[in-house]
Amino acid sequence: MQIETLKVFCDLVESKSFTKAAQINGVTQSAVSQQITTLERLFKSLLIERSKKQLRVTDAGQVFYDQSKQILRAYESLRSELDGIKNVVSGTIRVATIYSIGLHDLPPVIKKFLKAYPAVNVHVEYRHADQVYEDVLGSVADLGMVAYPARNAALEILSFNEDRLVVICHPRHPFAKQKSVSLNMLAGEKFVGFDSDIPTRKALDKILKKRGVQVKPVLQFDNIETVKRAVEIDAGVSILPEGTVAAEVAKQALCAIPIADGDFHRPVAAIWRKNKVLSPAMKQFLAILREEK
Repeated sequence: MQIETLKVFCDLVESKSFTKAAQINGVTQSAVSQQITTLERLFKSLLIERSKKQLRVTDAGQVFYDQSKQILRAYESLRSELDGIKNVVSGTIRVATIYSIGLHDLPPVIKKFLKAYPAVNVHVEYRHADQVYEDVLGSVADLGMVAYPARNAALEILSFNEDRLVVICHPRHPFAKQKSVSLNMLAGEKFVGFDSDIPTRKALDKILKKRGVQVKPVLQFDNIETVKRAVEIDAGVSILPEGTVAAEVAKQALCAIPIADGDFHRPVAAIWRKNKVLSPAMKQFLAILREEK
């Protein structure tokens, strides 16, 4: 039995998916199944109950998971300390991020990181916000990048950026001539927004509700890029983080107007599992994020 087999088992328990466990370890689903079967034969115990709908960890499997996790933490700690002694920063960092952060906030961080540590491979996958949390909690991703981070006892959170919210509109819209726009001016305006489960949508709903402003929703999307495209064709106005529309404003495809009622910001944060043994590469990546604060 090898340490990699214990890791495959723990990844399967945490992700509750043969597909995800295979993805994490770069093997086939068949290989994951075979390794679990090998463990069950070796210890003469049923560790995982399989069904078409879901898998369930048996009592023996839970004991095996708890002890395997301790072994893996000790092994990861050993590797981390040895790499630290040798000043080696290498390996892979798996990052799950929402689209807007991956397209606008993350690139300069990755560029700076890779310039300092070219031997590290940063693998970025674009996900919806709820999937980012799932990937981090399920160990599919080492780090997650989210907006309006939700508190979770199982997660560490590092806020590293706050982007001012602005009203955006088509250059021919009457708002484009204003130096600032009050939230009351949005009342009754055609509004391009986000799907109801998006954290930014929830934050904007609270801001507008607090001031008694009711907009006229015309389109809803699950990411900022599509919202921008809709505003570019004058389908309505919207409220977005200023940094995400800088390119369109420079090309005069959109106008961004400050909100007169005060400064509102979208917080951006990195999340990772508590008690996770951080590799030298992850420690340095987080150090660069802290520099961005």
